[in-house]
Amino acid sequence: MTKIVPLTTLSLITAAGMALAHGDVAPQPMNTDALPDVGEEWLIENPYRDQGEEVWKAAIEIGDSGYNQNCARCHGLGGVSGGLAPDLRYLEAEEYGDEWYMERFISGYTQNGITKMPAFGDLLGQKAAWAIRTYIETRPDDGALDDLTPRLKEIRDELAGGAGDVEALKAELAEIAGEVETASGAPVADSPAFRAANLLDRESPDVKGATQALTIGLSAAN
Repeated sequence: MTKIVPLTTLSLITAAGMALAHGDVAPQPMNTDALPDVGEEWLIENPYRDQGEEVWKAAIEIGDSGYNQNCARCHGLGGVSGGLAPDLRYLEAEEYGDEWYMERFISGYTQNGITKMPAFGDLLGQKAAWAIRTYIETRPDDGALDDLTPRLKEIRDELAGGAGDVEALKAELAEIAGEVETASGAPVADSPAFRAANLLDRESPDVKGATQALTIGLSAAN
């Protein structure tokens, strides 16, 4: 693996904060059957970034579950760190961000003989690693939803009340989703608007699911 480019944001994390990281967490297995194989040799760039929308969405969904089972305790719900461990959202969605992430995922992190982060590589495998990475890099930046939240709440209420034009609201949600910036620089954010739009973009639109996605997502953003 080539040398990792250090990230300013991550270098500011103190040793005292890292001392409270997840040395005693038992990794939880992840079902990655829905994702294409990536080979046995560990890669240094996210293979699910450019394999089409279907694979990319599956990676986000699987990565969401895997992250919240294995990483959120220390790195924060939704990737928003409270300062005890690096805020992974700010790892650039490019090869050098991938390399830093994979080095820690595979080997873990030990300081002065104390495990601050366990090695997940052999326990979870490469497909799980890249699924989590895909979820992390698509997280919205801090404040990215602030100006959009009032309208998203209105759309949620319209959907919940059954009074809105589902097709028109789906189109508006998709447009709003395109305005949400990621912290990593990835082109599309896994935002409440993105999730709701996709739930409505089905043969039988999942209005209830879209309403819940907006409610949960906006609550988490606040």
